[in-house]
Amino acid sequence: MTLERQGIPTATIITSVFVHTAEAYTRLLGVPDFPYLVCPHPITSVGPRELEERARLLAPGVRRLLLREA
Repeated sequence: MTLERQGIPTATIITSVFVHTAEAYTRLLGVPDFPYLVCPHPITSVGPRELEERARLLAPGVRRLLLREA
């Protein structure tokens, strides 16, 4: 979030098991609307093809966040 406060766009990606943690953390830091993308959990035990497919699905959201599109 420091980069965002400096005006540098970021694209935060978390896995689904960390959604509640992310919600609590962003509220704690005073930025409850901080945008992040959610990927299915886990990522460490999936194969390269499935990981690539997840990345492809996340790519439009990453683009939107980095370009600050609505």
